[in-house]
Amino acid sequence: MELPLVVGVDGSDGSLTAVDWAVDEAARHGLPLRLVHGSLWERYEVRTPSVGPDRPAGQVMADHIVASAAERAGRRNPDVKVSTDVLPADAADALLREGNNATALVTGSRGRGELKGLLLGSVGLAVAARAHCPVIVVRGDKAGLAGTHQRILLGAGTPATGEEATRFAFREAETRGCVLDAVRAWRRPAHESTGVPDRYHEERARSELGDLLRDAVAEHPRVRVRPAAVEGPARKALVHRSAAADLVVVGARRRQGHFGLQLGTVAHTLLHHAECPVAVVPQRVWQEPAP
Repeated sequence: MELPLVVGVDGSDGSLTAVDWAVDEAARHGLPLRLVHGSLWERYEVRTPSVGPDRPAGQVMADHIVASAAERAGRRNPDVKVSTDVLPADAADALLREGNNATALVTGSRGRGELKGLLLGSVGLAVAARAHCPVIVVRGDKAGLAGTHQRILLGAGTPATGEEATRFAFREAETRGCVLDAVRAWRRPAHESTGVPDRYHEERARSELGDLLRDAVAEHPRVRVRPAAVEGPARKALVHRSAAADLVVVGARRRQGHFGLQLGTVAHTLLHHAECPVAVVPQRVWQEPAP
């Protein structure tokens, strides 16, 4: 049985946009959709006016949020199977718990009550930095949200840390029938002798990219891949190219026994500035490489 695509909903415009995107994504992959709202209304029940003998106002609001999201999902695509739940936890903890039994987690870029100028809401950031399943933060312009570019963008890491993100990007490109742009950034080390030509670093980046893509190319022969080794910071190159993509995919290391936020600078920058939805795909690292 396929695990569901789980969407965090809170009634905000951002979460409704995430619901629309997730419905389309679930339909593409033939997945059920699960709409989840984390609510701590029970903690404040004694202070909350009741709207009936058995229905505190907090519960009414939570139930309305998930029911409205489910109705919206049904209108967008009635063939997608939708379930809902209100969980007694804050939004980030609720989604992280759900991620243990999800194909992926989907959130909006900003939540209910967060500052208008905020680039990324605290829930989206916490979930993307801690989840052990792929997390998609739905953001970007209309073209990127609608998937009209017919292009998936992969920010290629090393073979040791980017394998899961690469597989995710290939599956997405194959399902959508679109091009996969795989980008590996390179830079000349500041301390290096000027006698080493730039061509050496570029060829090394191309070789690493080829190693990373080799197995996925063999597994997905129908996907048209356009590999590119580009000079400069990866975060800048990917933000720039995200304007012509429907989804940008990057990896994130999840170190064994580490429970804090685990999100690299590339993923962090994309979550704040990309012009299309961003998928952060965790790669478990059982042992940190020696310095």
